[in-house]
Amino acid sequence: MKTRLTEKFDLKHPVISAPMAFAAGGRLAAAVTSAGGLGMIGGAYGDPDWLEQEFANAGNARVGCGLITWKMAAKMAGGPEILDRVLDHAPAAMFLSFGNPAPYAAQIAEAGVPLICQVQSLRDAKAAADCGAEVIVAQGAEAGGHGEKRATMTLVPEVADWLSAHAPDVLLLAAGGIADGRGLAAALMLGADGVLMGSRFWASAEANVSSAMVDEAIAATGDQTVRSTVMDVARGLNWPQRYTARVLKNAFTERWHGDVPGLMADAEAQAARWVEGWAAGDPERANTFVGEAAGLIHDRPPAADILNAVVAEAEGLLRRNWDG
Repeated sequence: MKTRLTEKFDLKHPVISAPMAFAAGGRLAAAVTSAGGLGMIGGAYGDPDWLEQEFANAGNARVGCGLITWKMAAKMAGGPEILDRVLDHAPAAMFLSFGNPAPYAAQIAEAGVPLICQVQSLRDAKAAADCGAEVIVAQGAEAGGHGEKRATMTLVPEVADWLSAHAPDVLLLAAGGIADGRGLAAALMLGADGVLMGSRFWASAEANVSSAMVDEAIAATGDQTVRSTVMDVARGLNWPQRYTARVLKNAFTERWHGDVPGLMADAEAQAARWVEGWAAGDPERANTFVGEAAGLIHDRPPAADILNAVVAEAEGLLRRNWDG
């Protein structure tokens, strides 16, 4: 299956694994790359020690890395200097999301590293193209973790049409709710050059996710997820208001979603319990960060098996369409 994405990054399959914070470490990134996709380390909030360890865990595999853009801009621990440290590893691509990538685009270009920008609106897609992004990821609200309100099915073709008319050399990936070959085939039909998959690789043998949380996701349906901000309040993370995070519902979200003032009034006690649950991988006390694709996830195989199955199914569906 050849697309502009496979040609640009010399891949066997048009699939990139999402740089999911904490879950996407070096082992997962290396496994996806070894299987023919492009693996990404989830640099998240820019912990330098964690990043160094995960690049070491990736070994000699050609992997990319993602960072949360607003966190770099905040100039807190793990601020802009973390970009220097990531670029020192000569990543296959630099992935920025959730904030303005323009202040970092020139430095990334000077390092000779392709810039991938994840966007959640057409407006942001235009801004990403203007600042030199070589690949744009149009992320729908179905995705796990942070995002916005647009749906994948309409956002992807809208961005595809704009790029075709105004920036035809910029590649496009679809993200949000894509967990099997049907999603990959649909994304290509919508005008994407490939896909970014998160939740499906989140539930892989190599991901840094507790067995209890994966089991919870396997047992769940997409109906059992919710977009909320209460997890960020519990963690003391000052996310911009425009972004919420999709997680599995549990007692914490049932109690506090819709009552952020109440949570903030009891933040110390509630946050301590949530953080302890997160450290323990306990889905009862902390939330499981997975998207609506939870309803399509039924096991936790190696990443290579996931990638091969997704591509084989997509090829079969597309071949059937081409054959009439």
